[in-house]
Amino acid sequence: MHSDNFDLSTYLRRINYTAQVSANSATLYALMRHQLFSVPFENLDVQAGKVVSLVPEEIVDKLLQRGRGGYCYEVNGLFAMALEALGIPYCFVAARPMFYPARRPKTHMALIAEVDGRQWLCDLGFGSYGIRAPLALDMLDTDINQDFDIFRLTRDAKGEYLLQAKVEGEWANQYGFDLIPQEWIDFVPANYLNSTHPDAIFVQKLLIVQHLAEGRLILLGDTLTTVTAQGVEKQQVAEKDLPHILKYHFALSVPQ
Repeated sequence: MHSDNFDLSTYLRRINYTAQVSANSATLYALMRHQLFSVPFENLDVQAGKVVSLVPEEIVDKLLQRGRGGYCYEVNGLFAMALEALGIPYCFVAARPMFYPARRPKTHMALIAEVDGRQWLCDLGFGSYGIRAPLALDMLDTDINQDFDIFRLTRDAKGEYLLQAKVEGEWANQYGFDLIPQEWIDFVPANYLNSTHPDAIFVQKLLIVQHLAEGRLILLGDTLTTVTAQGVEKQQVAEKDLPHILKYHFALSVPQ
């Protein structure tokens, strides 16, 4: 994943990372966490009637120069640029979201990075129950605690990987994927669907997620949800208060 205007030092400033970086698993872990806690998952452009751009230079301008967030292709694409700059091998994989009532196509993008002799699932763009740090693919059927969340990777009957999250005490399927590498251009149809199709949640509702060290903030439609280890709080957001909520909680503004 290459962009002519990507600069690693600018990226590190954007994600508030000041330590040394190397092509190892410690850096992979740290960068994913810092980006996750600094760059929000958001669909403001889709809500404004725009098709999200997959031009790498436009992603860099949006997320690094203009301080915006994005959805899976954008935030994972940006992370891929950082991995490339560090010399960490990776590939994109297509994932099938599995929390819908009906079977969906593989419209989600995730990354598989290879470092320190292991393969790691990295994903900064799955919203509410996205992983909060890289998951080693060889840690199958193992409960993995990440802050206040619990995840696990397993394999289904066809041999595909399945990411699950513990939700209200029960395992809930999040998405399935295989290790067939995808090219960036392979996600253009899925991006168009997510930007325009009336059944896509990004078209139907405003969705912003900001992961924090102590929890996460989720703005879905007109409901702001705060999730911490202590519990869940919800509040309704009036339309007139949206600009304040965006600025105060997510460091965002309504796009013009």
